[in-house]
Amino acid sequence: MGAFDTLAIAGSSMGVHQTWLDVLASNIANVNTVTPTSQSAFQAQMLIVRSAPGGGVEVAGLAESDPAGRLVSDPGNPMADADGYVRAPDMDMSSQMTQLVMAQRGFQASVQVTKQAQETYTAALQIGRA
Repeated sequence: MGAFDTLAIAGSSMGVHQTWLDVLASNIANVNTVTPTSQSAFQAQMLIVRSAPGGGVEVAGLAESDPAGRLVSDPGNPMADADGYVRAPDMDMSSQMTQLVMAQRGFQASVQVTKQAQETYTAALQIGRA
């Protein structure tokens, strides 16, 4: 492992966690988005991550939830069909919020690793100057 591999690995982790946070933000913003039953529901996105060649991680892609979503009875909604149903995304807020906490903590851990690696490299440079 090279001298700066720790920074590269932590940096890749920060990038993946930031993307995960962005995806979760979109999902949470649309958790209550409904559509007519004749249309597809908002499709929640889920991040697919893999190990990167040479170390670290990278986003491999995005998976989407079922476009059929779930039918919700909401007869007062102007988009409701004749039976009073609308189509809602197939996701729940508690799952999205749990993932949000995990993504935030992962991002924070990556930042801490980066800070500690920078401090170590700075200390090593100071030894060379003395």
